[in-house]
Amino acid sequence: MSKLIVNCETGETVERELNKAEKDQEKIDEAAIAIIQTKAEAKATATAAAEGKLAALGLTTDDLRALGL
Repeated sequence: MSKLIVNCETGETVERELNKAEKDQEKIDEAAIAIIQTKAEAKATATAAAEGKLAALGLTTDDLRALGL
């Protein structure tokens, strides 16, 4: 994996390979992104399930907000 370094003042670009620390950080960042995406998907699934249960009762999320819940 390589890294592109751009000097904005001169327009010079340099491409170099990532060092070990940068590669390790890349793996950590990818794992963190996967965790965030998984949590977001779980939240969306839970929200959809809750809204489905409300709909089965003939309620909407707006109805709950109106009741202060």
